[in-house]
Amino acid sequence: MDDLLTAAARFINTTSSHIFLTGKAGTGKTTFLRNIGEITHKNYIVVAPTGIAALNAGGVTIHSQFLLPPVTFLPDRSLPNDVTDNGRVLNQTVLSRKHPLNSARKKVLRSIDLLVIDEVSMLRADLLDAIDYRMKAARGNFRQSFGGVQVLFIGDLYQLPPVVRNEEQEILCRYYNSAWFYEAKALLSDPLVYIELDKIFRQHDQDFIDILNNLRNNTVTNQDIEILNQHYKTEEEINELKEIITLTTHNYKADELNQKDLRNLDTPSHLFDAHVEGDFPESMYPVMSQMELKEGAQIMFIRNDATEEKKYFNGKLAIVKKISEEGIIVEMAGNHDEYVLETVRWENKRYTVESETHDLSEEVIGAFEQYPIKLAWAITVHKSQGLTFERAIIDVGQAFADGQVYVALSRLRSLNGLVLRTRIHPSAISTDKQVAAFAQANHHPHLLDDVMKTKQRIFLRQQLENTFDFSSLLKEIQYVQKDQEVEGFDEDSMKPVLTQLGEALEVQRANTEIFRRQLVELLNTNNSAQLLERIAKGREYYRAFFLNLLRILLEHLEIMKQQKRVKTYVTQLGELDQAVSKKLEEVDSMLILTEGMMQGQTKFDFSALAKQRVDGRGAILAEIKINQGDQSSRTRKRKKERKVKIKNGISTFDITMEMFIKGMTIDQIAKERELVPSTIEGHLGKAIEAKRIDISALVNEAELKEITGVIEYLPTGFISKDLYDGLRGKYGYGKLRAVMGHLKSQEDALNTDKDSTDGV
Repeated sequence: MDDLLTAAARFINTTSSHIFLTGKAGTGKTTFLRNIGEITHKNYIVVAPTGIAALNAGGVTIHSQFLLPPVTFLPDRSLPNDVTDNGRVLNQTVLSRKHPLNSARKKVLRSIDLLVIDEVSMLRADLLDAIDYRMKAARGNFRQSFGGVQVLFIGDLYQLPPVVRNEEQEILCRYYNSAWFYEAKALLSDPLVYIELDKIFRQHDQDFIDILNNLRNNTVTNQDIEILNQHYKTEEEINELKEIITLTTHNYKADELNQKDLRNLDTPSHLFDAHVEGDFPESMYPVMSQMELKEGAQIMFIRNDATEEKKYFNGKLAIVKKISEEGIIVEMAGNHDEYVLETVRWENKRYTVESETHDLSEEVIGAFEQYPIKLAWAITVHKSQGLTFERAIIDVGQAFADGQVYVALSRLRSLNGLVLRTRIHPSAISTDKQVAAFAQANHHPHLLDDVMKTKQRIFLRQQLENTFDFSSLLKEIQYVQKDQEVEGFDEDSMKPVLTQLGEALEVQRANTEIFRRQLVELLNTNNSAQLLERIAKGREYYRAFFLNLLRILLEHLEIMKQQKRVKTYVTQLGELDQAVSKKLEEVDSMLILTEGMMQGQTKFDFSALAKQRVDGRGAILAEIKINQGDQSSRTRKRKKERKVKIKNGISTFDITMEMFIKGMTIDQIAKERELVPSTIEGHLGKAIEAKRIDISALVNEAELKEITGVIEYLPTGFISKDLYDGLRGKYGYGKLRAVMGHLKSQEDALNTDKDSTDGV
């Protein structure tokens, strides 16, 4: 594989495989993440384990997106007998019961094709399993890891490890070999594609690169240690150095150095307060909300200059030269150029789904505005991740975590910029052996081409099967029907609308199974021309089918929005709307995707199709609103008339019968009453069972014979669903229930005659 960054993009766009994009410091992982929107056509969100990491990644925190409390998660449906439900340990059942996912976040998770998780070295295995469970539950897909969503993991495991407290270790070790994310149960049956970037952009000194590689791989030689220790300087020598930052192991040491050097300046202090808007929690503050500066203070930029001038970058040092009413003037380290500081804005956002278009978007919910700098005589190794320094004093004599020495040294561009406050002892250098073993077992760049071809074929087959499988939609409709009580609504067409949608999908079940098998067979036999032809015909047919379903659903949704006490039901209808729209998108896009993959494309443009769907949806909504406006007065009049009739003892069933007896057809009655035909069929079915009308009014002789013939083979106690399946969805439930009612009335009549005969 020549270009690993290109390979990563191809894996994202043409497979469904989870990907671990890793690599040494300075190999381009962050740049790849920043460009992800240009790289892929897939809908995606970016999350990270901490607030600062989420800000840097341009995403949101894992805990906020998935509504996960900061506790230990056990990948099990029940807690172990010796673990109490004390709020510090959650399992699947407790998580779903005590911390349910709200509709807004659920819609976001249902809208995405790709989940990007940055800084995965901090991501614990149990947290990843909690994400997996949330994704499965939100998407109603427990068959595939993460509910069928592809996951891109970005990070370097050779840096700092995830944090596990002592009281958590004992219980986590029952489920995981270690806390690293790759141990998660979610990845056992769906292993990662491991892509390790190897082209280093930060360093160009080959001797330094070799030492860093040896540090990373735990193969440091005595010669490496000797070369590094040649850069040791005494405290007196260090005190003479200018324009240099100290990297140390502990927060208290960095804070002490910064405060000591600030106090030593005999210039006046100036305080600068940040401007905070909306929801921006303190844990996400990228710099101090109240910043103390003095002339002569050494500062560091913690962002890249977003202007064309590119005056500074993340980690660039400078000295405060002048503080006045006109502003703060700093002198850049190295070239000594002067620059007037300007405040910048950080935004806290959340992902949302637009109600009208179902497009995934970002909503800014808070902001933090401050100078993008911090005091920089010292910084911890942990907080230096992602920064680049020309020169640094490395103080890692008390390194306490695996990888700290490597992280500190890898911040530098070259050995020439290295100053050691304490000599490095071989005992301070360590790499987690489990991480090294994981990398060795999975890092096979020479196999990536073959793996990609296999994964692409699997992906295309999965897309064909999933796109033309509507069972998940049917389950969702059935769930809403089961969850809601129709008696609580003024609008009596609620249940029939859902029934109509369900019946329409049921009718397609047999056809789609045959169609899917045909597509997979054509794919397996490499019959590309016929495969594309069949997909094109399927797209045309099912696109029209789903547009019709969408029209019915949207019309019902608009009606229900005007009702009272139906908030939960309207929310569920909105989720159904999203599910139908998503399926329409899949059907719409399948031809371009298949044809593109067969031609070797790695990126696909679905924007024209998306615009057509948005325009089509807008036209449907506009038509519905016009119709509702035209019919509003008539609707109020009809409802008033119905209420008067019901008040006088005439039921909704009787109203239908009255209209039917006058000679109106089922469609005419449905239109006049603003109900769906299946509701009217249901009313007539009851009338047939009550012998108020003859079966021939609804079912002709041939239909009656066919339906009755199937009933003879069904077991005692069958239900209409059994009959529906037996006839492969040929007839709607209204007709089937009418025939069942007709046969029941005949049976009751025979039993009555028999009882009369027995009494003679």
